[in-house]
Amino acid sequence: MKKVVILGAGESGVGAALLAKKCGFEVFVSDKSPIKDNFQKELDDAQILYESGQHTEGLVLAADEIVKSPGIPDKVELIQAAHKKGIPVMSEIEFAYENRGKDEPYIIAITGSNGKTTTTSLTYHLLKTAGKDVAVGGNIGKSFARLLAEEPLHDYYVLELSSFQLDGIIHFRPNIAILLNITPDHLDRYDYKMANYVASKFRIAMNQTEDDIFIFNKDDVEMQNFMDKNVVGANEWGISTQFDSPILRGRFDMSKTKLRGPHNYFNASCAIAAAIVCGVGDAKIQQGLETFVNAPHRLEFVATINATDYINDSKATNVDSVYWALKAMNKPTVLILGGQDKGNDYKALEKIVSEKVKAIVCMGVDNHKILEFFTPIVKNIEEAHSAVEAVHVSTKYTEGGDVVLLSPACASFDLFKNYEDRGEQFKEAVLKLSMLEMSN
Repeated sequence: MKKVVILGAGESGVGAALLAKKCGFEVFVSDKSPIKDNFQKELDDAQILYESGQHTEGLVLAADEIVKSPGIPDKVELIQAAHKKGIPVMSEIEFAYENRGKDEPYIIAITGSNGKTTTTSLTYHLLKTAGKDVAVGGNIGKSFARLLAEEPLHDYYVLELSSFQLDGIIHFRPNIAILLNITPDHLDRYDYKMANYVASKFRIAMNQTEDDIFIFNKDDVEMQNFMDKNVVGANEWGISTQFDSPILRGRFDMSKTKLRGPHNYFNASCAIAAAIVCGVGDAKIQQGLETFVNAPHRLEFVATINATDYINDSKATNVDSVYWALKAMNKPTVLILGGQDKGNDYKALEKIVSEKVKAIVCMGVDNHKILEFFTPIVKNIEEAHSAVEAVHVSTKYTEGGDVVLLSPACASFDLFKNYEDRGEQFKEAVLKLSMLEMSN
């Protein structure tokens, strides 16, 4: 019996364990950190052996295959030891793909530095609206492995994939691969070399053939440079980031959707292209566009208070995301920036901030880098050390017709559990302000 060891007991790890159990493999799960109670219960209920708070090397290296969490880099000693022993090490995405069953489903895989969740969710929604038998997962919702373990096989799977997940694929081959953009992110994982990060993103298409479709951002310089030197085996569908994309122009009415900004129109173009390939007609696509509601924390409207709009874009954890958020603003903006800096270069924001931003509120433990860069550019700049304080400070600079935009450009871990927690605390602070204003 094949022995599969799973490293990491989060959503992807437990999903892989459940699928391995379903396939009849001997399964052992090992997590160096304490396993959360809900995941422990799932493993117990499935009668899957596991260890928590440690990796026992002898048990791990007794595997025939190792499935590792996306958060575990290849350079760690245990993974290197597995490679030396010749034990295959793969991501949960690869493991799920290899065990997807004989009736092979149609796979649409989506990656990029920004816009992955919006594009994935919209692609799923367009197919679902058209009556397709489709599931969504990967880096959002359920892991691919869990979907295969717990649900009947679907005709279509729409998967959001991170670069970390792509690093562990071997044979994974999507029928449609979508690469939205490549901007500096997670460079600490890639030896601070942009070329390594770009190559990781392009792994989404590495196994594709002429029978497959590769949808990509034809205006992205990093993609252009890579594709000038490397061959992509799939049929290439380049899509422009400009709003006059042929896919949208005169064919679909974006004014009837909740999506705003040129970056979201580009995301929509990619999702629409995938839907068209899957045989969805224009009328159903338009219906899907009009009924789509984006995931929280992505240019999410919160409230209007004293004629000022408050928008939660907490998911904007890098500079490029903030740039596109500001492009979508058509009112004077108070921008809430800051958090755990990931080596950001704010130069790309200099022009658009000088044009659109009337004040900056720095929300973080250490704001010196933001203060140093933006103080010569923005007249009004202050610090805050909580979401409540940030919202309170922002009101000092708002007038009727303004917008307060939380779009941090940084990770959230200095003050918050994650970007969701940051966004929820911001929304709570805004709603408390709204109630206070209503009571006055």
